[in-house]
Amino acid sequence: MSKIRTRFAPSPTGRMHVGNLRTALYAYLIAKHEGGDFLLRIEDTDQERFVEGAIEIIYRTLEKTGLLHDEGPDKDKGCGPYVQSERQAKGIYLEYAKKLVEKGEAYYCFCDKERLATLSRTVAGKEINVYDKHCLSLTKEEVEEKLANNVPYVIRQNNPMEGTTTFSDEIYGDITVDNSELDDMILIKSDGYPTYNFANVVDDHLMGITHVVRGNEYLSSSPKYNRLYEAFGWEVPTYVHCPLITDESHHKLSKRCGHSSYEDLIEQGFLTEAVVNFVALLGWSPTGNQEIFSLEELIGEFDYHHMSKSPAVFDYTKLKWMNGEYIKAMDFDAFYEKALPYLKQVITKDLDLKKIGEMVKTRIEVFPDIVNHIDFFETLPEYDTAMYIHKKMKTTEASSLEVLEELLPILEKLEDYSNDSLYGALLQYVEKKGCKNGYAMWPVRTAVSGKQMTPAGATEIMEIIGKEESLARIRKGIEKLKDVISQ
Repeated sequence: MSKIRTRFAPSPTGRMHVGNLRTALYAYLIAKHEGGDFLLRIEDTDQERFVEGAIEIIYRTLEKTGLLHDEGPDKDKGCGPYVQSERQAKGIYLEYAKKLVEKGEAYYCFCDKERLATLSRTVAGKEINVYDKHCLSLTKEEVEEKLANNVPYVIRQNNPMEGTTTFSDEIYGDITVDNSELDDMILIKSDGYPTYNFANVVDDHLMGITHVVRGNEYLSSSPKYNRLYEAFGWEVPTYVHCPLITDESHHKLSKRCGHSSYEDLIEQGFLTEAVVNFVALLGWSPTGNQEIFSLEELIGEFDYHHMSKSPAVFDYTKLKWMNGEYIKAMDFDAFYEKALPYLKQVITKDLDLKKIGEMVKTRIEVFPDIVNHIDFFETLPEYDTAMYIHKKMKTTEASSLEVLEELLPILEKLEDYSNDSLYGALLQYVEKKGCKNGYAMWPVRTAVSGKQMTPAGATEIMEIIGKEESLARIRKGIEKLKDVISQ
């Protein structure tokens, strides 16, 4: 068996959509699973859609996600150029289109827009424009005369009107279409550029691509591709069509949904490794129950025969869960570096940010979550005294007031405000009073944080905000409770 060669062939039209990232990832995994080559080719034949800076985005995204190409515009291994506009400038596509014309598998078409507009017809309730092979009947002399007079032309594929074409896809199986549906698609446009469909076939063949990985929106064009391969007498590659990706309401994941591109997700505080892991599972299932995979593990595990036909739902909640698992597993220094901008966004006081970082590391799913977990360190929020009531801890507003008033002098005397020292002092108080730990800890934590949920316990919070601030907050809690109880 020859070496597997796959390619990722994006168009430089902006940020990389999750669907494109998945195509790149699957193409990469199929090649690497078998020790093959992964190529990058830039499809810029649609000059109108070209976006400045988009080629840099493609390189940057592949580099950050670890999908490193073996060949491409920056790594010519003899199949270059790897940019379609450069290949077009060398005349590659026109040369191959002319070979098909010589074989009778393609023909020059000189029809103008007005004539083409008259060819629309309704099939099964849908209006379609099917070319009527009008220019196929031109004699060789007529064609040469028009070319000599620079009459604008396109080159069309000459598809049969009768019979059927069958192609086989690794995921969807054999698909047969009536040739009457195939239409004579344009291979070379009037501007001399090839159509996407034609350029792909020529390039895939010349670059020795064995497995073509793409979205299933190309399923319907595949018979036309096969006819081109057959017309040239080339071997048809293995097709792997990936299922559609939908949002939670089962609509196609659109660019407008806010989390449809790789860079959107990174800006929302997701880790690259988590995004890659999540995207790998959009349409492919591993054999076991494992869900967390490094890129290396994916290479070992990825068998494209386990891909699904049915649409894959982009489950944002699951991605967040997965990202949280990656954050928990991160080395602290790497985590702290990413967390620091979010910590500094909230905290301007001179507090121990590393300790605060340690508290939130296991409690967040994406980095921006940090902000709501730690805002109380900076300033005590306004809170309702009903928070002091806790059934399980058996605390009431009255019991909380009593505890805080009894603890205040003890905490005022205490010099050492380390977590251990504070915890020791509170335990001593609990033993003396003969109550459960929570009975005292709950009111203190409520007073010093003003929050229902905190990333740490009472004494850890007090260690960070320090003696003065801790006492000020406890006194404020006492005042609040007195006001409510005296009403």
